[in-house]
Amino acid sequence: MVPSIARRRLLRTVGSIALGGLAGCTAPDVFGADGTEHEYTLTVDAVETSPVEYALYSPDDDPLFGAPARETLANILPDGRHTTYGYQPVTEDEYVEHDGRYFQTAVIVTGSDDIDRTLVRAEPLADDATVPDDAVPVDSLDRPSARVVKILHSHAQTGGESDSDDLLRNGAYVLRRPAERESPLSAGDLDGRVVTMQSGGPWNYRIETATRRISETAYTTLALEVAASREQFREVVFDTRIDADLTQESVSADVQSTLDRAIGRGRYVETTPLSPSFETLLERLDLGSVDSGVNGQLLWYDASLYRYGLYISDASGD
Repeated sequence: MVPSIARRRLLRTVGSIALGGLAGCTAPDVFGADGTEHEYTLTVDAVETSPVEYALYSPDDDPLFGAPARETLANILPDGRHTTYGYQPVTEDEYVEHDGRYFQTAVIVTGSDDIDRTLVRAEPLADDATVPDDAVPVDSLDRPSARVVKILHSHAQTGGESDSDDLLRNGAYVLRRPAERESPLSAGDLDGRVVTMQSGGPWNYRIETATRRISETAYTTLALEVAASREQFREVVFDTRIDADLTQESVSADVQSTLDRAIGRGRYVETTPLSPSFETLLERLDLGSVDSGVNGQLLWYDASLYRYGLYISDASGD
């Protein structure tokens, strides 16, 4: 007999505890850990567009990210290439359309080059240091400059463990994108100036900028054709982007009822032990092996597109 979702989760936990015990680790009380009730929350939100349109990538009007992405697409479609240094203007595997043909972006490393770049550092002021009268509030800066300062602030406050640390080189932010290279930071207008993160509060930084010649990785973006018509592209989307494709006829009445309730309310919640209909629904949504949570999945259900996710938490709230 195939074990239930909750039981499979229990078996994985027991297995982990057993391995920890064999390794000489102090394992938690098995019955205390495994006997905890868990709350399963399924979220389902309608997507008001077709799968084809939802899958297509289109840069926004933002000059920092949108402008270099639009320039790249203009250069690679239908059969060109575009190289940037130190950053990727378009991520890999994006679907784009050009004159009724459909393409997927690919990014490859094609070498490196030595380029003059402006490096920005933010030196924290002591908490009792006097803030100069000409200090600049971070929110008064243009977006490219303010973003750099906030990234350096996060780096300083997390001890180099922030999510944006991959943008830094030896603790300095490298101005690479066109909007950054045209900013006041690049012009040196903030060199030696103090930037404040909040009025009258802590977290004040003296900005230091310097130009250095550094080696930058060359990223070349290409467009690979995946479909010659909208109909062909729809098949590609369903093969690569749709996580579950269901109809009312393909599920039992009780599973259909559970799914319809989740769609109508935007969420559906059960506490272990889960009902058979909910367990079956999670299996059909390819969520049976989820341990803690997943989001951003796509469901095509009776000619409508939905985005769904599953969150598993301790029902006691501890």
